[in-house]
Amino acid sequence: MSDRLHQIVDLLVAAVIAGTSTFIWSYVLPTGLALTLAGMFAAMYYFSRNPWGSTRGEAYNEWIDDLYDRYLP
Repeated sequence: MSDRLHQIVDLLVAAVIAGTSTFIWSYVLPTGLALTLAGMFAAMYYFSRNPWGSTRGEAYNEWIDDLYDRYLP
């Protein structure tokens, strides 16, 4: 159950990243480009939880998992 909860929180964090990035980028870029960049940032966070070739990816994931374990049931 905790893996599912962690994945849901990962999705929520990615959604917050996408929303805030869209809001910020829309001040200086056209809306379509702001949405594209925000989607890329959200995807970068979400897929970084499953690192592809990163040398420190596992360390970051362990840190995020420890943070989730501390604050989530």
